[in-house]
Amino acid sequence: MAAKPALARFLQVVVAAIFPIVVLAGAVRAVTSSFFLWAEYHRPGFPADEFGFSTQDRLTYGSYALDYVLNFAPARYLGGLVNPGGQQLFLDSEVSHMADVKAVLQLSFAAAFVLLVVGIAACAYLARRYKGGIRRALFSGAVLTLVLIVVLAVSAVLAWEVFFTSVHAVFFADGTWTFRVDDTLIRLFPEQFWTDAAATVGFLVLAATLLTLVLTWPTRRRREKSQAAQDELQARHRAALSGS
Repeated sequence: MAAKPALARFLQVVVAAIFPIVVLAGAVRAVTSSFFLWAEYHRPGFPADEFGFSTQDRLTYGSYALDYVLNFAPARYLGGLVNPGGQQLFLDSEVSHMADVKAVLQLSFAAAFVLLVVGIAACAYLARRYKGGIRRALFSGAVLTLVLIVVLAVSAVLAWEVFFTSVHAVFFADGTWTFRVDDTLIRLFPEQFWTDAAATVGFLVLAATLLTLVLTWPTRRRREKSQAAQDELQARHRAALSGS
């Protein structure tokens, strides 16, 4: 059996490392959607706003907040909104935090997209030069993701407040992401919203990971098929070299 090409080995590591990042980004993007917002506000048991926002109010104002972090509008997109009484809907501190969220999300999604392109290019090379390399890389990436899921899930379940605070501390400066209970952001996105969002992201990542594990599990038949394809590829390569 010929040794695995060094470049193929490296690219398998690259694809495996990219896998959890891209899957997580996809899950986060699914949660930052109007469908998830609507589902949360309409699901049984979701806490009502004790200061008077109706479900429709929340859906309207929450949609503005969601659209802002995904579009390229300036801060006045949120800062210029007023409530029925003519008062500023989002405080300047809330708008500033949402601008920080916008920057983090857009940078993260852009980075994940670049990594996705790199991963696709790596897979294209593996498909041509190392049969079975894509399956092995995705399997390794899924295993890595599963380990990360377990670690993060245990951390979140055992100490949600600490986990939530730690995640925010990584991306935002102290004092810029804490608000009063009657501030608009807290009324639109109470703690239950973030608990559900985290659970949904975890579920989506887990589902994608388990599906990948099933599709790439190194069964004997798959290993033999990959080896036969690789042997045939190398035979054609040797024939081409001898004939040149």
